[in-house]
Amino acid sequence: MRLPIQAVTPETESAEIVGWVHEVRDLGGLSFFLIRDRTGIIQVTIPKKKVPAEILDTARNVSRESVVRVQGRVKAIEKAPGGREIVPEELEIISTAESPLPLDVAEKVPAELDTRLDSRFLDARKPRVRAIFFIRSAVTSSATAFLASRGCINITTPKIVAAATEGGTELFPIAYFEKEAFMNQSPQLYKQMMMAAGFEAVFELGPIFRAEEHNTVRHLNEATSLDVEVSFADHNDVMELLEDLIVHIYDHVAKNCADQLAELGVELTVPAKPFPRIPYTEAIEIANRVIEEKLTFGDDLSPAAERAIGDTVGQHYFIVDWPTDIRPYYAMPYPDRPEFCKAFDMMHPRMELSSGAQRIHDHDLLVERIRAKGLSPESFEFYLKPFRYGMPPHAGWGLGIERLVMTMLDLPNIREAVLFPRDRHRLTP
Repeated sequence: MRLPIQAVTPETESAEIVGWVHEVRDLGGLSFFLIRDRTGIIQVTIPKKKVPAEILDTARNVSRESVVRVQGRVKAIEKAPGGREIVPEELEIISTAESPLPLDVAEKVPAELDTRLDSRFLDARKPRVRAIFFIRSAVTSSATAFLASRGCINITTPKIVAAATEGGTELFPIAYFEKEAFMNQSPQLYKQMMMAAGFEAVFELGPIFRAEEHNTVRHLNEATSLDVEVSFADHNDVMELLEDLIVHIYDHVAKNCADQLAELGVELTVPAKPFPRIPYTEAIEIANRVIEEKLTFGDDLSPAAERAIGDTVGQHYFIVDWPTDIRPYYAMPYPDRPEFCKAFDMMHPRMELSSGAQRIHDHDLLVERIRAKGLSPESFEFYLKPFRYGMPPHAGWGLGIERLVMTMLDLPNIREAVLFPRDRHRLTP
């Protein structure tokens, strides 16, 4: 019976394993293979005078990253990975890898990120890269379980739409029979419509598409967003839900991904609650003490401003009470000071992770705000219709999964946190 490599211990008498050849070393009288599967690495030692001739013949034809099957005796050996080795009684090459390899999986020869992404299937064999995606899986599974435990219903909304979520030109047009259509920027409009349907609390984990011409280490044109919308809630309620979620995810990863964090050299600290809440006007003041290009009221925060504020705060935090004119039309203005709205961004010291707000639930005010943005209410009739038939107060947010993983693991480039990135220049593989 085949065992995962991690399950082979020095106490195991005999084992059969299947995996990739990570390294090959020939020391004359001894040959060593390091065999790797997704659970770990084990040493296979071939004493040339003590194994059958057919094993030696097979061993001579083994190339790095070939897939092999090994069956043999397990011996305790202190210097080997995991303190054990296998002396083969059977050795079979299942699939031969060509030489030379497009990149070095053992990472003795470093490769540029573009080279790695061009052969991502091979890059993802690296234990360090695999650890990132093991942790990403833990992030998404723990997030969805947490939201379900809070009474949220998992929904799926269209990714092919007829109108922009927020207007503007950051859309990918597609040919859709005789109609004009676009790839969706966000599930925002649809999750609000589900508040009118009486679902009360929903979430969706799925792709979003933004046709932004960025060439930065923190932007993608196809990203993964975790979106939440809650009825009979305001911005403070969903900010508390969001910070509870972030703390839960960090705690889950710290407890369940110790081996992967060690592989990456990450010492994970669970954020402390509550996250500081900094008004937009105060955030501008903090940034202007440091940055050269000063900000004025109504400016969005530049990356330099975000870094300056993050360095000052030193932990996850919220920027709240944004100017109404620079937030989406559906953000609820404060009744007593309509120049500000009940919008927020949740920040890591490095960058923005999430954006949200209490939404406008009054039909006429929403139409007014759509027009104020220079948009046509007629283009949003499918969205506006539910607001005429009993829309409850509601609030929500969207959280970028790649940015969450990037900041959690201190990755230098967001493309490290997605298997097959889509950016301005990369459409394959």
